[in-house]
Amino acid sequence: MNDRVRIKAVDVLHQGWSLLKRTSYDFKRRDGSWQPQIRETYDRGDGIAVLLYDPDRQTIILIRQFRFPAFYHGEVGELTEVPAGKLEDATPEDGIRREIEEETGYRVQDVQRVFEAYMSPGSVTEKLYLFAARYSPSDRVSGGGGLHHEGEDIEILELPFTEAMAMLSRGDIRDAKTLILLQYAALNLFRSM
Repeated sequence: MNDRVRIKAVDVLHQGWSLLKRTSYDFKRRDGSWQPQIRETYDRGDGIAVLLYDPDRQTIILIRQFRFPAFYHGEVGELTEVPAGKLEDATPEDGIRREIEEETGYRVQDVQRVFEAYMSPGSVTEKLYLFAARYSPSDRVSGGGGLHHEGEDIEILELPFTEAMAMLSRGDIRDAKTLILLQYAALNLFRSM
């Protein structure tokens, strides 16, 4: 693609919890003509998410936490989702192990990367690394709940997989990364159900 994009200017519109930029560039279309374009991009860094599952007990771990954008849309604001976070300065595998322990209190060793996805590639630069990891009750090392200084106040939910899928069907789960990982689990981890 480098031969199809010529960056002309990059302006930082805001730098805070995330970075908002406006980029002006020329894009070479398939017909060979060049078209000027302007895009704003929201950069919060790459992310990681995991579905914790116990195939022996047919359970999964989800979390519930307040999400301001959902509240902004006029909803209660608490979403049920898989544990997730920013990648920060770690490999995706080390980062997801950190997030699992911070948010759920479980310490797992074996994590399996199942997908990499862009959740909103029209304007958000984040690449999300999606994982599945087995857990058992003996893996619980703390209460979890997230990090207070990051504003996290996380409720941990251990559910039968069938109940999570019923929640999905009722529209009680609307977080995209969770939808993807639950569908993955239905096709690959809990196929006999």
